[in-house]
Amino acid sequence: MKVKEVADLTGVSVRTLHHYDEIGLLVPDNVTEAGYRVYSDENLTTLQQILFFREVGFPLKKIKELLDSPSFNRLEAFELQRDMLVAKRRQLETMIETIDKTLQSERGEMTMTNEERFKGFDFSSNPYEQEARDRWGDEAVDKANQNVSKFGEKEQEEMNRIYSNLAALRGTDPAAAEAQAAISDWYMFLNKIGDYSMEAFAGLGEMYVADERFTKNIDQFGEGLAVFMRDAMKAYSESK
Repeated sequence: MKVKEVADLTGVSVRTLHHYDEIGLLVPDNVTEAGYRVYSDENLTTLQQILFFREVGFPLKKIKELLDSPSFNRLEAFELQRDMLVAKRRQLETMIETIDKTLQSERGEMTMTNEERFKGFDFSSNPYEQEARDRWGDEAVDKANQNVSKFGEKEQEEMNRIYSNLAALRGTDPAAAEAQAAISDWYMFLNKIGDYSMEAFAGLGEMYVADERFTKNIDQFGEGLAVFMRDAMKAYSESK
């Protein structure tokens, strides 16, 4: 489906769909020679998931972080979103009951207690959002950071060497032989301290860009290094 067709189907504006593409949240599977975006059924499923997350109050940045996580599970996300919407429905039903009582009170038909006036309002953090963060967001980042924190002086020097080598290649084709040799060093290094499949390796690269903590640390070796590493890691995993 072309972008206008998707907009007509979903009610999401063309401008919003363009924005989702620009920030890497929902990139269409195809772009025609004329520059038209073409969305697949897989894209539409992802869009549905994005809209469910939006409906329960997740910001776009957090949604992107969750979807980019190598541990993200679509079925689990739908189940979690259902739980969140059911909880939201219960809260709305309570608030409707509260406003009905308020109308009765204003008409002199009943007297409300102060507690009843504010029943249903909830400004605390959403426990389901924290569950989503734990499953697919911050937990994955924190685990990676914990691995780094275990480095000794020798490992730190080797990591810095690899980063420096990769930083010197910024601006070159990340899929070229020299860049792939350098990113292979990074893959081998990571597997000394953990167990990364090709899929997890590519997913970790996505987090280098999606999570500002990674980006800030990596880009100390050169601005744009995180993006270059992400692209090189994706090309490396695909070639393997």
